Amino acid sequence: MRTSSKSAGLVAAAVSFISFGTSGAFVKPLLEAGWSPAAAVTARALLAGLVLLPFVVYSLRGRWDVLWQARWPVLSMGVVGVAVTQVLYFAAIARIPVATALLIEFLAPLLLVGFTWAVSRRTPAAVVLIGSVLAVGGLVLVIGPGAIQSVDPLGLIAAFGAAIGCAVYFVIAARPNNGLPPVALAGAGMLLAAPILAVIGLTGLLPFTATFGDVSLFDGDATTAWWVPLLVVAVAGTAVAYATGITASGILGSRLASFIALLEVVSASLFAWLLLGEELSPLQLFGGVLILGGIASVRAERPAAEPAVEPSLV
Repeated sequence: MRTSSKSAGLVAAAVSFISFGTSGAFVKPLLEAGWSPAAAVTARALLAGLVLLPFVVYSLRGRWDVLWQARWPVLSMGVVGVAVTQVLYFAAIARIPVATALLIEFLAPLLLVGFTWAVSRRTPAAVVLIGSVLAVGGLVLVIGPGAIQSVDPLGLIAAFGAAIGCAVYFVIAARPNNGLPPVALAGAGMLLAAPILAVIGLTGLLPFTATFGDVSLFDGDATTAWWVPLLVVAVAGTAVAYATGITASGILGSRLASFIALLEVVSASLFAWLLLGEELSPLQLFGGVLILGGIASVRAERPAAEPAVEPSLV
């Protein structure tokens, strides 16, 4: 892999986790105003798909056969990578603390390491194992040591399901996908996920409510129309985040991209601190340093040790 290409992948990964990190700070005012999580994520996916649609059309340049040839990756991205992962995550937080659900969902990089280990029957390099320990330790500190506790088993199962869905997302994003441009995979996946999420919400499986009044921003210092934070989440926290995340996975591979994505929790904490007034403790900052150390360790793995083909979870 050429240095310039890898640098572009790292930049795309950074844009992705920073963009994903904006979601919580702008979704929270909607949830506090009466939006249910299922309604918020459905609107977010639909708007993001519509935002990406012109870029999808431009990237394909009339080559609609490419989209058809990649129909299974698109279907997997929309159904598993977006819809199922989101539904299982929200089902989890309905039964267990949000911090616990996040901690379990972000075990996705470890699932990829373990899956590759099982399939290849080759022990991961020491730097990968060390990086895994550092990253998980940092994740616990950023989210909060209290996230590890005895909780509802069904909630734990749903959270682990979300972790598997997250791992599938990285694998799909890292594969060639018959030459389908990353933005087309992201946009088509979103437009497919939105109606699936809407149907699940309307069936009553998850609460599905929305309000359309003004909402508070910046720790109550400002108010704005409901669609403003939703638009920010749809454009920055979803459209840009998924498109750049898929691009990064295609360049860096699913393993490294998934470890870098752990910095989303650090990014989210920083945005919550800046926009919502939620304090960031020294312990959380130290956790962020540990995650960076884990990423550096995984990135230090010698290229020869990397699998020639991305593992297939679907």
